[in-house]
Amino acid sequence: MIFKLLIVILLFIVIFSLGQALFYLIKDEGKSDRMVKALSWRIGLSVFIFLLLLIGQAVGLIQSHGLS
Repeated sequence: MIFKLLIVILLFIVIFSLGQALFYLIKDEGKSDRMVKALSWRIGLSVFIFLLLLIGQAVGLIQSHGLS
């Protein structure tokens, strides 16, 4: 349960980072690198979430449901 909660919290952080990047795009008008940093955080967190999901399934914390 804690593992799934961690994944959901990280997804909300990714969405927040994407919103930050949009805000910096509008506010800074391309004159600073804050948007690039926010998008870099989003990409890094997304890769981390993907790896956590792979590890979670390998360890058995997450079970897949087959289509039947």
